[in-house]
Amino acid sequence: MAVRQRAVAALPTLLRALRKEGISKQNQPLPSLRRAFSLYDQINLIDNVPEDQLRFQEFDDTGFKVNGVRYEGSLLCVGNLLMSWTPKKFSEITTESLSIFQTVRPIPEILILGCGRNIQPIDPQLRSFIRSTGMKLEAVDSRNAASTYNVLNEEGRIVAAALLPYGVTS
Repeated sequence: MAVRQRAVAALPTLLRALRKEGISKQNQPLPSLRRAFSLYDQINLIDNVPEDQLRFQEFDDTGFKVNGVRYEGSLLCVGNLLMSWTPKKFSEITTESLSIFQTVRPIPEILILGCGRNIQPIDPQLRSFIRSTGMKLEAVDSRNAASTYNVLNEEGRIVAAALLPYGVTS
């Protein structure tokens, strides 16, 4: 009880001190944002990627640039593993060309299929095969597939990409 009485007695003194502090702070100028912007400008999140993490940096009609290295032709990425991939056109993408996903562990959450320049309809048998592995399928053009892979991989998600060069049209 005595503790409570002392706390109640000290309350007016505490309120006066807080009011004084509040009045003095109102007259102070706002802090400069110049320092915040200069520090922010020095941070480049796009190039600040761990060395062991794959990052698509460029693409063209015949291949991709990944982590500073130029690759010709189709690529298959699982997590941070990069492989050359045999299909040269969309019609060559089969369950056999994606059979690696029957053995890869852990199973990626999603397979991003880069169809080349244009999005193509996915064969129902291929779609069924991908679902049977436990993955979801996202079929987009190769430019967006590479970008989506970068974002999901940077988030630390287990993701796979099967990419045809952007120049492939069918």
